[in-house]
Amino acid sequence: MNLYLLRHGIAAEPGSLEYRNDSERPLTDEGERKLQHVAEALEKLEITFDVILSSPFVRAWQTASIVAESLEISKKLRRCEPLIPGGSLKQLIQELNALKPAPNDVLLVGHEPSLSHHISFLISGHADAAVTMKKGALCKLSADSLRYGRCATLEWLLTAKLMGAMG
Repeated sequence: MNLYLLRHGIAAEPGSLEYRNDSERPLTDEGERKLQHVAEALEKLEITFDVILSSPFVRAWQTASIVAESLEISKKLRRCEPLIPGGSLKQLIQELNALKPAPNDVLLVGHEPSLSHHISFLISGHADAAVTMKKGALCKLSADSLRYGRCATLEWLLTAKLMGAMG
C-alpha cells in the first residue's frame, strides 16, 4: 500500500471571533491557491488515489476536496474521524485495513502534530522521530501490510513550496 499524508493548507487563524470552534476554520485564499499548485504537481507526477480519507474539519475537508476535484476523483472522497487532531492511529489503521477492495494508493488529509506522529510511528515504532509536516506538505509511505507499529518505509516528504514549483 502507498500511503500519502497531506497536511491541510493555510487556514484562518485559531481563536478568531469569526470561528470560535477550531473545526470550523476554513482555508484562506492563499491556502486554496497553494493547494491548487499541490494538486497540479500531483497531476504532473501522475499520482492518483483509490480513496481519499479526510478529517471532517473544514480546512482539511477543503484541502481534500481541492485535490479530489483537480484529479477528478471526488467520488472517492470520504470523511474519517480518526484524522481529526489527536485522532487514534489504531482506529485509523483499522479503518484502512477494513476498506474493500483493498486500496493500493490512499491519501490521508489531516492536521499537525498528528500526521507527524503517525508518520514517525509507522516508520520507527515510536512517535518521537523528527518529522515535521508544514501546511500543504505531502509525505509518501509504503507498506506491505499496515499495522500498529513499525511497518512502513518513508519514500519522500515534499513541502507545498517545492510542489508548487513542480506544478
